Amino acid sequence: MKNSFMKKVLSVRGILGIFLFLSIIFASLLTYYKITVWGFTIKPNEKTDIWTIDAHITFQPTGEPIEISLATPRIGEEYKILSEDVIGKGYSAEKDEKKHRMYIKASPKKQDQDVYYRIMLYDNTDAIGKVPMKIPPKVKPLVIDDQEKAMVEEIWKLALETPLEGSPAKKLLKLINSEIPAPEVDAFLPVKKSPTIMAEKIIYLLTYKGIPARLVRGIKLNEKRKAAPADLMLEVYEGKKWMLYNMDTGVKGLPKNFVIFQRGDVSLFDVVGGHKSKLRFSVTKSVISSFKMAGHRAKYENSRWFDYSIYNLPSLEQNILKWLMIFPLGILLIVLMRNVVGIQTMGTFTPMLISMSLIRTGFWAGLLCYALIIVLGLLIRTMLTRLNLLLVPRISAVVIFVIIIIQVLTILGFRFDLKIALSAVFFPLIITAWIIERACITWEEEGTRNALKQIINTSAVAIIIYLLISNQYIRYLMFAFNEWNLVILFIVMLLGTYTGYRLTELKRFAPLVKDK
Repeated sequence: MKNSFMKKVLSVRGILGIFLFLSIIFASLLTYYKITVWGFTIKPNEKTDIWTIDAHITFQPTGEPIEISLATPRIGEEYKILSEDVIGKGYSAEKDEKKHRMYIKASPKKQDQDVYYRIMLYDNTDAIGKVPMKIPPKVKPLVIDDQEKAMVEEIWKLALETPLEGSPAKKLLKLINSEIPAPEVDAFLPVKKSPTIMAEKIIYLLTYKGIPARLVRGIKLNEKRKAAPADLMLEVYEGKKWMLYNMDTGVKGLPKNFVIFQRGDVSLFDVVGGHKSKLRFSVTKSVISSFKMAGHRAKYENSRWFDYSIYNLPSLEQNILKWLMIFPLGILLIVLMRNVVGIQTMGTFTPMLISMSLIRTGFWAGLLCYALIIVLGLLIRTMLTRLNLLLVPRISAVVIFVIIIIQVLTILGFRFDLKIALSAVFFPLIITAWIIERACITWEEEGTRNALKQIINTSAVAIIIYLLISNQYIRYLMFAFNEWNLVILFIVMLLGTYTGYRLTELKRFAPLVKDK
């Protein structure tokens, strides 16, 4: 048993089967890597949103050296950074990656200043507010008098009695944002309820209960946002995670398309050497092909494999390779048609060349031109047969006649504005002449029926290959995930070991089975 098993394994078919299995695993792993690291998608027209945030800082200089400190988004949290720069005449910028701040410096100025910090972001992973952060230290108890303590206790009592499922922070926000606030809440909150003051009051109440909380400033990515201040959110440490809350609605989680600039007590921005400073944000969006963003994602993930891939080549070379990558699929189809189905064609790869010509010409225009050239060529070849010419001069004469036919069709197309005739120039001359010559020989040796059958078979296989390789989705997949051509290679080699009946032969030998 062992010897027979080893013989099967070590046979040509067994070895090819092993290589096919390994190639499938390799192609699957490489495909997964391209999707997860390089950001490839299975859709050819997938787009990536590129968000551009302009932070506009204005201030009046005091005549002293200027130094601006601005909080910046953390790399690798909710978004990836495509580029960032500072725009301002006479300003230099340096970023501190550990502190996540941009330091902008300049010599003393006299006129009012406008400085822009521009950052381009992509790939929102939507962390849903669950941002991994360091465990905060224990909250120090507040030192308050008995009257204020009684007020805070009463607010918490009302909050916890609120018929609402959720954390204490969510219940507290629900109570404070009530349309008709309780008298205790109304007395606790100030008359002028600015967002910052409201946030400080809520943090004060949470601190009383020993719940770590902090203020978060960021910007909602919305193209309508022009010269808008930063948005405020509340971040509460609960369940061993920092969770974000909308202070107005109490909704839990990081909103979609929200970029965090600053957390906690660290200021959003500081200006030294200026006063009356303001910071306003504007947002614009553009889209780019996800495929074109692969290089940026590869650099972001320190993936050096991208530098040695075909996707790092210039566009001209990539466009050429896009067609080469689809060829193995067409070749596999030809192998299946000939070795498994049993369809005979005029030459092995003639259908592939015809299908490529149909792509250049357009299906119906190319098919009509192809039919005209073949019919006229066959008529001319029939007349040449009577002259008893040798093989090479006869084929050469057919090639010349095909050139003349294409020339006439092109002139007629231009004269009468017929795009069908103009399509004739894209057909390969030698292959077309060879089809005509081969059809005539088959006609003479095997009869009209076999000759027409092979012409129809060649045209049918060419049309099937055309429908396959002209599909934009298939072309994209074979170029983006070209590692599957290795799988196709071993499938073709395995088909080369097939020695059984072809499908067309089953009908031929069917009477023998019935007699038996």
